[in-house]
Amino acid sequence: MKVIAVNKSASFEYFLEERYEAGLVLEGSEVKSLRGGKASLGECFCEIRGGEVIVKNMHIALYDKSGAFSTKDSRRDRKLLLHKQEIHKIVGKVHEKGYTLVPLKLYFKDALVKMEVALCRGKHTYDKKQALKMRDTKRATDRAVKEMM
Repeated sequence: MKVIAVNKSASFEYFLEERYEAGLVLEGSEVKSLRGGKASLGECFCEIRGGEVIVKNMHIALYDKSGAFSTKDSRRDRKLLLHKQEIHKIVGKVHEKGYTLVPLKLYFKDALVKMEVALCRGKHTYDKKQALKMRDTKRATDRAVKEMM
């Protein structure tokens, strides 16, 4: 499994509840660009439209050798491939309980491009401060243990 891109801010901004693995509908030039590692999940998000899950605002750089066959939009909407039962479960939780669907990781699994998405609840500012405090104390204890050895 080769990881292409990771959304680092997702675990800081949200409580990650359930994770799903989804395929992506891509063009050939986009896959070639992903093989070079030219993608970003920084500002992308998922939207549910008409029983389909769509990833919006995900940046995949244009493949320079594709010529006339490339789409000229690097941030176009891309469809996620999930099972129907998973989509129904996600739709129910997003509409009823206030969850949101966030992309976490983009990777190759064998020859296929997969995306890991998660059902998440948003964190409050005090939750974020507590996470920062825990991370700092863990870093300090690791440093102290390393100095003792």
